[in-house]
Amino acid sequence: MNIMLFHSTYGPRPAVSAAADRLRAAGHEVWTPDLFEGRTFDTVEEGMAHQESIGRDELLRRAVLAAAPYSERGLVYAGFSFGASVAQTLALGDGRARGLLLLHGTSDIAANATVDGLPVQLHVAEPDPFETDDWLSAWYLQMGRAGADVEVYRYAGAGHLYTDPDLPDHDEEASEATWRVALGFLGTLEND
Repeated sequence: MNIMLFHSTYGPRPAVSAAADRLRAAGHEVWTPDLFEGRTFDTVEEGMAHQESIGRDELLRRAVLAAAPYSERGLVYAGFSFGASVAQTLALGDGRARGLLLLHGTSDIAANATVDGLPVQLHVAEPDPFETDDWLSAWYLQMGRAGADVEVYRYAGAGHLYTDPDLPDHDEEASEATWRVALGFLGTLEND
């Protein structure tokens, strides 16, 4: 598969490169756009402040420009937390999208969003302060109404960004389980 993998609000940290390497080792082609122009952050607050200083419209513009040269190939959009919200927005707007892999995050869904059976897989902590139970229930129903084929995996006791080994949220067991399931999911998708 051709995968466009977006970083979290912490920026393009080593965990993003490690994830891309893991996906490449499984036979996938992976791009990791840097929406923050090289900036990384040590706290979620610093990252969110930077994200807000750039603005959502500009960040989405950067993401679209990064994905555009490859979208004809049929991309799987993927991302971590904030990057998952970016991936979701792009996947719902790209009729050639092959799938959507969301790690630690979701986003609002436009009322008129429609997809034709888009395979979607979400991996999220339980509980997660950024992805509450009520939010996830509503999100799941909205994605279904939009036409997506959604699977949700919850990881009890894990921290929000539990796949990043350099953060306090890291949970090795949950991280490895996530990658096993995610690689299986990607293996079921078809390239044209």
